[in-house]
Amino acid sequence: MRKKLLLIVVLAGLAVVSCQNQKTESKTDMENPFFTEWNTPFGVPPFEAIKVEHYVPAVVAGIDEQKAEIEALVANTDEPTFENTILALDKSGSLLNKVTGVFYPLSSANTNDEMQAAAREISPMLSKNRDEISMNPELFKKIKSIYERRNELGLDDQQIRVTEKYYQDFERNGANLSPENQEVLKGINGELSMLYLQFGENLLNETNKNFKLVIDKEEDLAGLPEDVIAGAAAEAEKAGETGKWVFTMAKPSWTPFLQFSEKRELREKLYRGYFMRGNNDNESDNKEIIKKIVKLRDQKAKLMGFTNFAAYKADVNMAKTPENITNFLMELWEPSLKMAQEDVKAMQAIADREGANIKIESWDWWYYGEKLRKEKYDLDEAELKPYFSLETVKEGIFYVVENLYGLKFVKRDDIPTYHKEAEAYEVLEADGSHLAVLYMDFHPRDGKKVGAWSTGFRDVTYRDGKRMPYIGEIVMNFTRPAGDAPALLSFDEVETFFHEFGHALHFMFVDGKYDRTIGSVPRDFVELPSQIMENWAADPEVIKVYAKHYQTGETIPDELLNKLVKAGTFNQGFVTGEYVAAALLDMDYHTTENTDISDVNQFEKEAMDAIGLIPEFVPRYRSTYFSHIFSGDGYSAGYYVYIWAAVLDTDAYDAFKQSGDIFNKEYAAKFRTLLETSGAYDGMDVYRTFRGQDPSKEPLLRKRGLL
Repeated sequence: MRKKLLLIVVLAGLAVVSCQNQKTESKTDMENPFFTEWNTPFGVPPFEAIKVEHYVPAVVAGIDEQKAEIEALVANTDEPTFENTILALDKSGSLLNKVTGVFYPLSSANTNDEMQAAAREISPMLSKNRDEISMNPELFKKIKSIYERRNELGLDDQQIRVTEKYYQDFERNGANLSPENQEVLKGINGELSMLYLQFGENLLNETNKNFKLVIDKEEDLAGLPEDVIAGAAAEAEKAGETGKWVFTMAKPSWTPFLQFSEKRELREKLYRGYFMRGNNDNESDNKEIIKKIVKLRDQKAKLMGFTNFAAYKADVNMAKTPENITNFLMELWEPSLKMAQEDVKAMQAIADREGANIKIESWDWWYYGEKLRKEKYDLDEAELKPYFSLETVKEGIFYVVENLYGLKFVKRDDIPTYHKEAEAYEVLEADGSHLAVLYMDFHPRDGKKVGAWSTGFRDVTYRDGKRMPYIGEIVMNFTRPAGDAPALLSFDEVETFFHEFGHALHFMFVDGKYDRTIGSVPRDFVELPSQIMENWAADPEVIKVYAKHYQTGETIPDELLNKLVKAGTFNQGFVTGEYVAAALLDMDYHTTENTDISDVNQFEKEAMDAIGLIPEFVPRYRSTYFSHIFSGDGYSAGYYVYIWAAVLDTDAYDAFKQSGDIFNKEYAAKFRTLLETSGAYDGMDVYRTFRGQDPSKEPLLRKRGLL
């Protein structure tokens, strides 16, 4: 969640704003939509009026405005109080937040060369602004004065918490460093911001531009379902390859190809294209960037008094230490590896029986895994997809959320959107009052990053005592409609949809007077609200509601549903193992004693060899496309958080299950309170208030078949 951009947001890029550009832009300032109130429904951004050239001057103006606010705060000769110091800082930068609240979401969902050029100008300006504020000695002196007297000033618990969080932020951003070391830190931050942007741009090029598998012989489509073939034909048409079939690095394209294609050499070619991204010794190679990032982060951590960067990051998370994280991951790695090894033997046996005369490799896992699933559970992914159309899954999500919280979602065609494919919904409370606006953007396209995410154009905040509701979006890269069929989702995509919706619910519900703490949770708490929704997605009671055949409207048959449920633990050795391997790789980069990495591929190999990673699969993210940790600071030394939160989400859902009602109103109300107050208290305290006890690992291990 984006809170107080000057202190939290991940910054990227480096460029210089020329005087000439500033002169040109000043002529159009009065026409810049960021300098006006938005008279749109619910104050959503007027997307059609916003042009790329508006961002840089608006950011410059926003920085100038915030500088003036901070200067006035510092110049105030009155004794520092909560109102004239903490609150004044908390509400500063409104114009800057307004601009970046549009720019960064669109940079991910709808970017182009001009937006990327703007990012190279904007990111270093924001980095510099953040550093100037967080290292302002007079400002820190005032904050420290409040912090040291916080228990004597008659402050309520939330005023004390926001004071403590700001003090901690300033400390962690170098406020206590000597002036000389502050300059060193500013240099590190500036260089990192450039490297993050370069990593992301390289990966975008490698994903969307530098590789595609073009098939021009119909026999090379052997084994592929009709909807996959139709989707590839549509992709070819779009790419100017009429009469051919194109497969890309978008997950809905490459995953079914690896699952069903009988052409092993083509599976290898496509998968190599995927796992070699950023590692091709071309202009988009990321290896040198990784070396620099790792070294700079280590320097930053040591400057701040920590042993390594992982220790610096873990210090404010629930896990607290890198050792706790690694031990936790290894507890999951060992049973996952054992299960994966058993699956390899079973898949190899299938290949041998079929006379394939091969040794299972990583590009074979999906193909023989699909055969193994059919053999063990008589379940075929192709049987399932007709029951999971995008629209019925969406209706299933609405059903769950209404039954839990009473919310209704009304599609609004009168709300401006940033792309013709983005849908806008008004979210209503049970009493009909307005709660939020939520955009949904479903399919891959040029200019959109891969993956799925939830973000906001305006976070919940208070202005003049009035609550300003959330304006957000969830962005996916789901399989497009093909031929006469609607968009049909794999069950993995179904769970992804529920997951991102959980993030959106968190952002809608959060409440509190202060921007710094409203919904601002430890990184290893943030996936709880999203991942708990996946439990409802996979519950048979809910599946029966939304799994409807797109042609007949028939509810998924009990026989097929039972197969799906029984297969719930299938392949969990691989699913959990590839994830944990990536999380451990992340920790290795940020705990290594020798940060002078000479060879990124060798570093990765040694890290994976050390845990006994089998050659039949690779980490979920290899180093050169590990954007979670190298295209920003968000999940660096923190990719473990998904599985940490999985312990919480399965334990929380277990409370609903044990009550006998997965829509238990009492628990739903308590969980909504957890979401609303999530930034107000320590993460584990908030969880214990909901659950009445510490979380248990057992529900997670049981769910994944790892007990």
